Amino acid sequence: MAKKVLLIEDEQDQIKLVTLRLKAKGYEVHSSTDGEKGLAKAKELKPDLILLDVLLPKMNGLEVCRLLRADSSMSSIPIILFTALANEEFDQNAKDVKANAIIGKPYDAKVLLEKISSLLGDK
Repeated sequence: MAKKVLLIEDEQDQIKLVTLRLKAKGYEVHSSTDGEKGLAKAKELKPDLILLDVLLPKMNGLEVCRLLRADSSMSSIPIILFTALANEEFDQNAKDVKANAIIGKPYDAKVLLEKISSLLGDK
Protein backbone atom coordinates (compact mmCIF):
# COMPACT_ATOMS: atom_id res chain seq x y z
CA MET A 1 0.00 0.00 0.00
CA ALA A 2 1.35 3.43 -0.95
CA LYS A 3 2.41 5.70 1.89
CA LYS A 4 0.38 8.90 2.17
CA VAL A 5 2.15 12.25 2.03
CA LEU A 6 0.30 15.47 2.78
CA LEU A 7 1.80 18.54 1.12
CA ILE A 8 0.69 21.82 2.66
CA GLU A 9 1.89 24.49 0.23
CA ASP A 10 0.30 27.63 -1.20
CA GLU A 11 2.23 27.82 -4.51
CA GLN A 12 0.49 25.80 -7.23
CA ASP A 13 3.73 25.29 -9.21
CA GLN A 14 5.41 23.76 -6.15
CA ILE A 15 2.38 21.53 -5.51
CA LYS A 16 2.48 20.22 -9.09
CA LEU A 17 6.24 19.65 -9.09
CA VAL A 18 6.45 17.95 -5.70
CA THR A 19 3.34 15.86 -6.41
CA LEU A 20 4.82 14.59 -9.70
CA ARG A 21 8.11 13.70 -8.03
CA LEU A 22 6.47 11.89 -5.12
CA LYS A 23 3.95 10.01 -7.26
CA ALA A 24 6.83 8.85 -9.49
CA LYS A 25 8.33 7.28 -6.34
CA GLY A 26 5.07 5.52 -5.52
CA TYR A 27 3.69 7.82 -2.82
CA GLU A 28 0.02 8.76 -2.56
CA VAL A 29 -0.01 12.57 -2.45
CA HIS A 30 -2.65 14.89 -1.03
CA SER A 31 -2.33 18.66 -0.86
CA SER A 32 -3.77 21.70 0.80
CA THR A 33 -3.10 25.38 0.12
CA ASP A 34 -3.37 27.03 3.52
CA GLY A 35 -2.54 26.27 7.12
CA GLU A 36 -6.08 25.90 8.44
CA LYS A 37 -7.20 23.56 5.65
CA GLY A 38 -3.92 21.66 5.90
CA LEU A 39 -4.41 21.06 9.61
CA ALA A 40 -7.97 19.82 9.01
CA LYS A 41 -6.81 17.58 6.16
CA ALA A 42 -4.01 16.13 8.31
CA LYS A 43 -6.53 15.19 11.01
CA GLU A 44 -8.83 13.63 8.41
CA LEU A 45 -6.16 11.74 6.40
CA LYS A 46 -3.67 10.74 9.12
CA PRO A 47 -0.84 10.82 6.53
CA ASP A 48 2.43 8.93 6.93
CA LEU A 49 4.40 12.18 6.46
CA ILE A 50 3.67 15.90 6.13
CA LEU A 51 5.60 18.34 3.92
CA LEU A 52 4.79 21.73 5.36
CA ASP A 53 5.57 25.12 3.86
CA VAL A 54 6.23 27.81 6.46
CA LEU A 55 4.81 30.88 4.75
CA LEU A 56 1.14 30.00 4.36
CA PRO A 57 -2.12 31.95 4.33
CA LYS A 58 -4.43 31.80 7.39
CA MET A 59 -1.97 29.95 9.67
CA ASN A 60 1.79 29.65 9.19
CA GLY A 61 3.59 26.34 9.03
CA LEU A 62 5.24 26.71 12.43
CA GLU A 63 1.85 27.09 14.09
CA VAL A 64 0.44 24.13 12.12
CA CYS A 65 3.42 22.05 13.23
CA ARG A 66 2.95 23.12 16.87
CA LEU A 67 -0.75 22.15 16.78
CA LEU A 68 -0.01 18.79 15.13
CA ARG A 69 2.57 17.98 17.81
CA ALA A 70 0.06 18.90 20.54
CA ASP A 71 -2.49 16.41 19.15
CA SER A 72 -1.68 12.94 20.53
CA SER A 73 -3.18 11.23 17.47
CA MET A 74 -0.88 13.21 15.17
CA SER A 75 2.23 13.83 17.26
CA SER A 76 4.34 11.01 15.81
CA ILE A 77 3.82 11.86 12.11
CA PRO A 78 7.13 13.00 10.59
CA ILE A 79 7.01 16.65 9.51
CA ILE A 80 9.41 18.28 7.05
CA LEU A 81 9.32 22.07 6.98
CA PHE A 82 9.78 23.64 3.55
CA THR A 83 11.14 27.17 3.67
CA ALA A 84 13.09 29.92 2.00
CA LEU A 85 13.69 31.36 5.49
CA ALA A 86 16.40 28.96 6.66
CA ASN A 87 18.71 30.68 9.13
CA GLU A 88 19.78 30.09 12.75
CA GLU A 89 16.71 31.77 14.23
CA PHE A 90 14.42 29.76 11.99
CA ASP A 91 16.29 26.54 12.79
CA GLN A 92 15.65 27.17 16.48
CA ASN A 93 11.95 27.84 15.82
CA ALA A 94 11.75 24.58 13.86
CA LYS A 95 13.33 22.71 16.79
CA ASP A 96 10.89 24.39 19.18
CA VAL A 97 7.89 23.05 17.23
CA LYS A 98 9.59 19.63 16.92
CA ALA A 99 9.84 19.42 13.13
CA ASN A 100 11.76 16.34 12.00
CA ALA A 101 13.64 18.14 9.23
CA ILE A 102 14.01 21.40 7.33
CA ILE A 103 14.41 21.58 3.57
CA GLY A 104 15.39 24.97 2.19
CA LYS A 105 13.83 26.43 -0.94
CA PRO A 106 14.82 26.18 -3.66
CA TYR A 107 15.28 22.52 -2.81
CA ASP A 108 17.25 19.71 -4.36
CA ALA A 109 14.76 17.02 -5.43
CA LYS A 110 17.19 14.22 -4.60
CA VAL A 111 17.74 15.57 -1.07
CA LEU A 112 13.99 15.92 -0.53
CA LEU A 113 13.25 12.37 -1.71
CA GLU A 114 16.09 10.94 0.40
CA LYS A 115 14.82 12.76 3.49
CA ILE A 116 11.25 11.53 2.93
CA SER A 117 12.45 7.97 2.35
CA SER A 118 14.63 8.10 5.48
CA LEU A 119 11.83 9.44 7.71
CA LEU A 120 9.39 6.84 6.40
CA GLY A 121 11.89 4.01 6.79
CA ASP A 122 11.69 3.13 3.09
CA LYS A 123 14.39 1.03 1.52
